[in-house]
Amino acid sequence: MLREDQILFTYLHLAPDPEQTKALMQSGATCIAYETVTALNGVLPLLAPMSEVAGRMSIQAAASHLEKTNGGMGILMAGVPGVSPAKIVILGAGVVGRNALQMAVGMGADICIFDRDIERLRQIDMFYGNRVRTFYSDSLLIEQEICEADVVIGAVLLPGAAAPKLVSHDMIKKMKPGSVVVDVAIDQGGCFETSKPTTHADPTYVVDGVIHYCVANMPGAVARTSTFALTNATYPFVEALANRGVMKALSIDHHLRNGLSVHKGVLTSEPVGKAQGLNFASAEELLVE
Repeated sequence: MLREDQILFTYLHLAPDPEQTKALMQSGATCIAYETVTALNGVLPLLAPMSEVAGRMSIQAAASHLEKTNGGMGILMAGVPGVSPAKIVILGAGVVGRNALQMAVGMGADICIFDRDIERLRQIDMFYGNRVRTFYSDSLLIEQEICEADVVIGAVLLPGAAAPKLVSHDMIKKMKPGSVVVDVAIDQGGCFETSKPTTHADPTYVVDGVIHYCVANMPGAVARTSTFALTNATYPFVEALANRGVMKALSIDHHLRNGLSVHKGVLTSEPVGKAQGLNFASAEELLVE
């Protein structure tokens, strides 16, 4: 359906999806990925709104599926006086992880969070103090913590690339029956070895007694909130494309240009090329009127 004279400006998540990559290259269209458009300080402004929504929803989903009626352990996330709250492990302290953390703290859970960015961990420690335990990401520590966890939130992001598999199937086997994993990274292939995409109509499945929630479009469940949040972020870029035309807009704005993934049959995303073993070119060398 796409043609060479058309612009596709949306979430693409191509790294784990070779079929979509091939189809977009064959179309000849100019395809710009929301998730790799940048802003100052390396921020991903068009991914952030949906990451905020998904991060907050991940705790709601986990709390619901911990209930016995949904197959969980029968644990109240916040606990009550005299009874411990749920123990949550968050993998990743980016936008998703920090928003999940905010919700989990608000619900009174027992939380630890992993990341490889010490500065992010330092900021979390300064803000939350002893309400949150922070860990540098290490496979042995992750295994130790998730074996005791009631909930694990997968919130890892490598911009434009496939998510790393931080939790192996063997680790899942060591988790408690009725515990819950929520893989927010599923759009990029997921960070649990046992993850596979699910839908809102059938959001979970069980592996070795562990409930997996791997909905590939979590914000779709709260479409009104998500639409307004995304429109606020995308409008300036859409306006620039409409007023300047795609070639000039991409040439002028290197942040928008960082989102270019496919142009006239050529792949321009290095992470996608490396993930799929495809040749790629830089956006700059292709943007000639």
